[in-house]
Amino acid sequence: MNKLHQLFISALTVLLPSAALAQNGSNTSYSRFGLGTLAEQSQTFNRGMGGVAYGLRNGSQVNMQNPASYSGIDSLSFLFDVGLTLQYGHMSQAGKSTNARNTTLSNINAGFHVGKNLGMSIGFMPYTTIGYTFTDNGKVGSTSNTSQDITQKTTYTGNGGLNQLYIGIGWKPFANLSVGANLGYMWGDYNHSMSQSFQENGAASTSYSNQNQVYSTEMRTYKLQFGVQYPIRLTAQDWLSLGATYNLGHSIGGKSSLLRYTSAGDSTEVSTSKAFDLPQSIGAGIAWQHKNQLTIAGDFTYEKWGSCHMPVAGKDVNNDITYTPQKGMYSNSMRFALGAEYTPDAMSRHYMGTVKYRAGFNITTPYLKVNGQDGPSEYRATIGIGLPLQAKKLSGRSVINVSAEWMMRKPSVENMIKENYFLINLGITFNERWFMKWKIN
Repeated sequence: MNKLHQLFISALTVLLPSAALAQNGSNTSYSRFGLGTLAEQSQTFNRGMGGVAYGLRNGSQVNMQNPASYSGIDSLSFLFDVGLTLQYGHMSQAGKSTNARNTTLSNINAGFHVGKNLGMSIGFMPYTTIGYTFTDNGKVGSTSNTSQDITQKTTYTGNGGLNQLYIGIGWKPFANLSVGANLGYMWGDYNHSMSQSFQENGAASTSYSNQNQVYSTEMRTYKLQFGVQYPIRLTAQDWLSLGATYNLGHSIGGKSSLLRYTSAGDSTEVSTSKAFDLPQSIGAGIAWQHKNQLTIAGDFTYEKWGSCHMPVAGKDVNNDITYTPQKGMYSNSMRFALGAEYTPDAMSRHYMGTVKYRAGFNITTPYLKVNGQDGPSEYRATIGIGLPLQAKKLSGRSVINVSAEWMMRKPSVENMIKENYFLINLGITFNERWFMKWKIN
C-alpha cells in the first residue's frame, strides 16, 4: 500500500466516527420551518474573518468553500482542521424571553498534495440543524351546559438536520488558473411533531381526544460544487485573487410522511417522495494580500431557494388529507461577507509577531418563510486570533484558532421572535510536514 492510500485511510478513520457522533446545535423555533436553520459553512481559520472564503488561497489551510484552492496545498504538508462551537442564545418575544446553550462540532477537514499542481481534501460539516420545543396555550371555546372555558395546549417539538461528508480535488492546469470540485454525500432526519390537548377550566380530567401530528423524512442525497480561482500578481508584494463557485440544485431523495392520530385511536397517514430540494447557488469573492502580512477579502453568495419545494399538508376535493411538495415556501437568499487578517511579522523571532489577528462581518437575507412572511435576517460580527504552536516538532506551522462571534436574527415583522447569540469558535489547524524527504550527508 503506497503512502497516499495509507494517508487516505487514516483520514477516513478519523472523519467517519466523528461525523457519526456529530450533535445537533440548534435551540431555535425558526428551525421548525424549511430544512431547518442553515449551519455556518466557515471553518476555524476563517470564522474570525466573517466567513470569507471564495478568493482565499493559502497552502497552509484547507478551504473547502472553494475546492479550486486545494491545488495550492503545500506539497510537503498534511493539513487537518477541526472546529467546535459553543453558543449562548437569548430569545425574546412580546416581553417574554428564554436562554439556550449548545455545543456543536462545526467542521472536520483534511487536505494534502497528491500530484503536480493537484490537491485533495476530505471532510465533514453540518448543513442544517433542527432542534426546538415550545408550547402555546389559549382559550378555544366554552362548554354549552356549564359555560366552563375550554383551553388548548399545543406542544411543538423538532429534531434532526442534514450533515455532509465530502471529497474534493483541485487542479491548476495553467499558471494563473485553478479549478476544483467537491462531491458530497448528505444525510439526515427531518422530524417535527405537534400535540394538542384540551381541558375544561377547573376540571380534574377531560373527555376530549388529544390530537397529534408527526412529520418525518429520512433524507439521503448528494451535493456537487464546482470552483475556480485566478490569482493576479499586482506588484512584487501584492496579490489579488478572484474566486467563484457554483452548487448544483436538485431534489432530495427520501420518503416524507405525515401521520395524524388521536388518543381515541383514530389515525391517518399520507406520504410523498422527493419532497425537498437543494438550491442552485453561486458565489463570488475577491482577496487582496499584501506581503505575508495583510489579507482583506469580500464574498457574495446567492442561493435560489425560491424555486425549491417542500411538503405541505392540505385537503383534496373529498376532504381527505394530502401531503404534497409545493413551491412558495422559501425566498431567494443573499449573503455579503467582509473580513481581514493581519500578521505583524510571520518570520519574527518574537511570538506575538507571528499571531494572526482577524475580524469580519456578514449579512444574510432569509431563505425561509414563516407563516407566509419572510423569516429573520442574520447579522454576524466576529473577531479572532490564530495562535501558532511553537513546539519544535511543528515549527510554528500549526495554529490554534479562537474567535468570538455575535449573531442576531432580526425578524421581518414585529410579532416574530428576536434572537441574539454569543458564540465561541475553537479549533486547530494541524500542519505537519509528512512528505519531506530527509538526506543524510
